[in-house]
Amino acid sequence: MWSGDALDLDAYLERIGYAGPVGEGGELRPDLDTLKAVHRAHTDSIVFESLDVLLGRPVELELKAVEDKLVHRRRGGYCYEQNSLLAAALERIGYEVTGRGARNRTRGDALLAVTHAVLVVTVAGEPWLCDAGFGWQGPREPVPLARPGAEARQGAWTFAVREEEDGVLVLRTLRGGVWRDLYAFSPQRYHPVDYVLLNHYSSSHPSSSFVGRTVVQHPGDAVRVALVDRELSRLHPDGRVEREPVAADALLDVLAREFGLRLSERDAAELVRIHRSGD
Repeated sequence: MWSGDALDLDAYLERIGYAGPVGEGGELRPDLDTLKAVHRAHTDSIVFESLDVLLGRPVELELKAVEDKLVHRRRGGYCYEQNSLLAAALERIGYEVTGRGARNRTRGDALLAVTHAVLVVTVAGEPWLCDAGFGWQGPREPVPLARPGAEARQGAWTFAVREEEDGVLVLRTLRGGVWRDLYAFSPQRYHPVDYVLLNHYSSSHPSSSFVGRTVVQHPGDAVRVALVDRELSRLHPDGRVEREPVAADALLDVLAREFGLRLSERDAAELVRIHRSGD
């Protein structure tokens, strides 16, 4: 399903700095401890970013293209890239992985289309929500699905899944003492080909939140950081958000310092030019 057999697993594990549990003989085991360790290492090491969309380049979802970009060129990516890579790695390790499509609920009461890709991974018969591609607000580790309402504390951050009518599940986060919806998804399974269609909309439609915008985010342990357009934001567990403008001359330094992201000379020059044109 996810082309896991074609993935260079050693290169992926090196890219994410994996140092989690291994089974007897050094083999990776498809158990819950390993799933949590891989998920956390992935979200810690590979930033969320959609800079190729801003630069007017196609976002390719074939595994080798995603592996080349996120693993070998050490770039980041958005949900379709991030979770396609994570799915391939988990499938290669031996997990049962299926896809879902989700509706973003972070923008008030607006009903948005299904444009977010998430994963459901089954471990010992129990389903877990896995998502390395929701940017600075997303979970760092899997969230349980078999026990709706069960809180998953991940450092200073807490997540839970609520069940609504018709089997719709909603990922929520506790921030500043208030539960906030992040996104909702149904039991319908999504396949890689479905993400190709969603990716086309997200990377090219004028209404997409990624078209014409700089978006780079990272869900840190203590503070979560996002660069959107020309503003850098820091989100704290108590709900506080600190904001500061980012000038074109400081852009590349911010990308390197805050996100560990270094672009090619050509990409860096074009990104600065685009950033400066909006000043």
